Amino acid sequence: MTLEHIDVCQLPTQWGTFALHGFLDVDSGKEHVAMVMGEPSAAESCLLRVHSECLTGDALFSQRCDCGAQLEAALAQIAAAGAGIVLYLRQEGRGIGLLNKIRAYRLQDAGADTVEANEALGFAADQRDYSIVEPMLRQFGVQRVELLTNNPRKVDALVGLGFDVVRRLPLETGLTPHNRAYLKAKSTRLGHLLSQPESFT
Repeated sequence: MTLEHIDVCQLPTQWGTFALHGFLDVDSGKEHVAMVMGEPSAAESCLLRVHSECLTGDALFSQRCDCGAQLEAALAQIAAAGAGIVLYLRQEGRGIGLLNKIRAYRLQDAGADTVEANEALGFAADQRDYSIVEPMLRQFGVQRVELLTNNPRKVDALVGLGFDVVRRLPLETGLTPHNRAYLKAKSTRLGHLLSQPESFT
């Protein structure tokens, strides 16, 4: 994998100003970004969110998932701490892409859960690849992280890449009447660590 750091600019947000770093994965042509606040490498451990792109949730305000709410909560926690990183990875729909995600949503409209829909289209339940995280975090001199996630697979992925995950911090937010079945499937079928699965019934 060849990753190029392209440039950095200031990105003012409602939570504060982040440094927005642009990266290019030369092999795939995909563009990824890192939102960085403060000096993450100066802390004993870096507050980190590894967030996969969700156009429908992050930008179009969909309530079918909890992605947009999780992104906002992560940015707010990093701003409150004064330092941290959000890695925003371009792997829509757990890696199946935007148009296939729309196809999967149509199957969910007909009664499939989020795992069944992906598999019916010929995909694995989760096709995301976190290997790009390694060179991105190395850019910032980060080795020890506190990971904002409900997904134990992300913890395992970062440990497998050689990072020290000193703590997992849950991001339980964004429950709506429209995503109860989705969150239940994430808990029961994908192993996400959610503290109140009874809320999804």
